[in-house]
Amino acid sequence: MDLVIENLPLENGNDLLQQIGADNARSVLQYLETPADLARISAVSRFWRHFVAENQCSRGLCIKLFPEVSRFVCAFEIGQQVNFEGASLSKVTEWKNIEREHRVYTQLARDLMEPATENNCIQHPISASSTDIFPDESIMYTLHPSAIEDDRPSYWSSQGESNSDVPETLTYRLSSRLCVVHEVKIHPFQAYFQMGLPIYSAKAVRIRLGRTRSSTLLTSGMLDGMMSADRSASEDYVWTYISPEFPMQQEDKLQTFRLPKPVLCIGGILQIELLGRVQRQEMDGLYYICVCHARVVGRPLPAAYDFEALDQEEKYILKYSDRLECCGSLSEDLSRGSSEEYEAGGSSGWLSLSERIRRIRAGRVLLWNQSILKALLGNIVAAILMIPDDEDSDGDDDILRD
Repeated sequence: MDLVIENLPLENGNDLLQQIGADNARSVLQYLETPADLARISAVSRFWRHFVAENQCSRGLCIKLFPEVSRFVCAFEIGQQVNFEGASLSKVTEWKNIEREHRVYTQLARDLMEPATENNCIQHPISASSTDIFPDESIMYTLHPSAIEDDRPSYWSSQGESNSDVPETLTYRLSSRLCVVHEVKIHPFQAYFQMGLPIYSAKAVRIRLGRTRSSTLLTSGMLDGMMSADRSASEDYVWTYISPEFPMQQEDKLQTFRLPKPVLCIGGILQIELLGRVQRQEMDGLYYICVCHARVVGRPLPAAYDFEALDQEEKYILKYSDRLECCGSLSEDLSRGSSEEYEAGGSSGWLSLSERIRRIRAGRVLLWNQSILKALLGNIVAAILMIPDDEDSDGDDDILRD
């Protein structure tokens, strides 16, 4: 939306927002559609910038784009002191708090509007509501894109049920605690080793997004325990979004279930509900649901974002750190450039890493001090960063040999 204001009479040189009144101004600003609109409005004058920040227009834009943002009662920048006791705030401190929150939500609006960048946002499986034969038919096999892996069938299978209405669930942890989800793809399993090649699909699918009430991080040992125990669908989760039901076809193909609009998952937990059964197994006459692959298309928010749950189940504090975002970008850049060399082994990997760091340094990407880099990347990388720009490559070799 392009905002055009021209040829409007202003009395006594008053600002337009002052002339139309605060209530009318707030009503007009509700029609902002993009962070660019917000930036243009804020750039008009200091009064307009203050008005936009004080009336939480950036937060309102985020909520308009993603209603889940309304669950954040406040936002602040990590490392900045914030006073939440309004009665004791000076005007200067109060304005600083407002401005910081405005910056966080403005950046959040930009990041939320980025297109989907990952074809699979699943980090690892958590549990299935039931498993027929563990571990040969466990949920971990749904991460493989093919129905055959290492010359064996690769799929998850539920336990058999005589009632075709019994549902099943598959629960996954996403790659970020705050992740925008666009769609979920599911491939029902066709039992190519059974008579008639039956396809064990579900009647319908429903998607839940949310978090665990426990803040404990899952380790591989805990994960194995969860899957072997087959935790039930009534697991202790707080769901911040539940999709409508999508019909599933009884076909051997990857089926796409696109959400009505992209959703911000607060908590990084996604659960697939498989509703109803359509296929009996000839051997025992029971209904089963089998899935050979599940995939989540979306975009994890940058590592700069995090949240903290309040006592109320569905209220959160949004936290943001631009320093974490910078460190995350450097780590990703270094890992992409040097992964092959590390796997190959030998000194060539270190030489390649040295060259990449030299280029990054030359491009003035590093905005933090060497002590932080030393803690993150180790003594060798910190030593490389201290090499003067005018030294040749022999200096790198001397350091690496030492």
